[in-house]
Amino acid sequence: MKKLIFILLLASSFNIFAQKTQIALLKYRGGGDWYSNPTSLPNLVKFCNQSIMTNIDTDIATVDAANPDIFNYPFVHATGHGNIVFNDVETENIRNYLLAGGFLHIDDNYGIKDYAMSQMQKVFPELQWTDLPYSHPIFKEPYQFPDGLPKIHEHDNKSPQAFALIYEGRMVCLLTYECDLGDGWEDQRVHYDSEETRMKALKMGANIIQYVFSN
Repeated sequence: MKKLIFILLLASSFNIFAQKTQIALLKYRGGGDWYSNPTSLPNLVKFCNQSIMTNIDTDIATVDAANPDIFNYPFVHATGHGNIVFNDVETENIRNYLLAGGFLHIDDNYGIKDYAMSQMQKVFPELQWTDLPYSHPIFKEPYQFPDGLPKIHEHDNKSPQAFALIYEGRMVCLLTYECDLGDGWEDQRVHYDSEETRMKALKMGANIIQYVFSN
């Protein structure tokens, strides 16, 4: 019954094109700077509300990995540099949230990928990470990215990759790597990215938002 209530709560908040909903930033343990890129999500939300007509609250929530309040947010974003750790309670909470219809986007700000992948394997030990092909719908609507994720900031001279965990046909977690979307979403004065670079990041972010709330 408790899980059914959570599912109903999530379902009631998923129509971001009609009623206002709120998204959240994940606060996690392990020493990584979960709070990095403070202007990124507000800017992404503003862009989505203007460009693809979403109705997302520009006030971004912060939610602990173990907090049941995570079920209030259909889209949760995680970022940072370095380590990320989920204990048993956090692992169970995140799994239940994702199974109930939630979505987790992890953006590697540099150094979080291996830690995040390892911890998410604890959440879904039965799943394997999938490297999304360029033909995936997330790269096609509403903006076209024929070569997959755009390169926003250079880290290790590697191509950007989008890794996903897919449960019973539904993507529950997306990890964007060697791309640094969050930096591109930040205020221009933070990284002095060109308008063209920032627009690539924001448009790819809009694709993620639209995909999540349409599937």
